[in-house]
Amino acid sequence: MEKIRKGDEIIVLAGKDKGKRGTVLQRVDAEHVVVEGVNRAKKHVRPNPMKGVAGGIVDKDMPIHISNVALYNAVAGKADRVGFKVLEDGRKVRVFKSNGEPVNA
Repeated sequence: MEKIRKGDEIIVLAGKDKGKRGTVLQRVDAEHVVVEGVNRAKKHVRPNPMKGVAGGIVDKDMPIHISNVALYNAVAGKADRVGFKVLEDGRKVRVFKSNGEPVNA
């Protein structure tokens, strides 16, 4: 079970976008995530009339390592670590380490 999933609200801990908050758009692999509005790069796109793509320079969100991001805890208002807890009915849920509250994604 992954500690950071698609749709989670995260905050960047290190790098040029330190302090920015965003939503995880996709999980690239086990160690990289793409976050909305974070780690943006300029991409030169060639026009393709067959697909209806106009050429030019577009901003693209690039993957960022999960060690540089942390889940945002809305109750505490800051970044928080994630742990796991098994409930009475046998389900395994993610919880914040600071207050033990379950993560609502």
